[in-house]
Amino acid sequence: MLIGEVVGTVVSTQKDEKLVGLKFQIVREVDDHNRPTGAYVVAIDAVGAGHGDRVLFATGSSARQTVLTEGRPADAVIMAIIDSWDVQGDPIYSRQAPVER
Repeated sequence: MLIGEVVGTVVSTQKDEKLVGLKFQIVREVDDHNRPTGAYVVAIDAVGAGHGDRVLFATGSSARQTVLTEGRPADAVIMAIIDSWDVQGDPIYSRQAPVER
């Protein structure tokens, strides 16, 4: 699993029938201290994430392991919205309130 921030959406009216009805999000990968790594991915949103949310996402064959993506041509999936995280007891991110750094 990787950590990322939802930074945009992708709209596609012409797509494989197995992708009809799915929401695509642009996810910017972040490191364990919430700093952008420079990597981006388009991911199927399996949990209803929104712009600015920090999320857990998977890529590769793991992306096809959710109920929503099983049997679909998916290479990335958002599978959780992060409420908070810390590293060695230091708060890094909180969805409810900004973390003072």
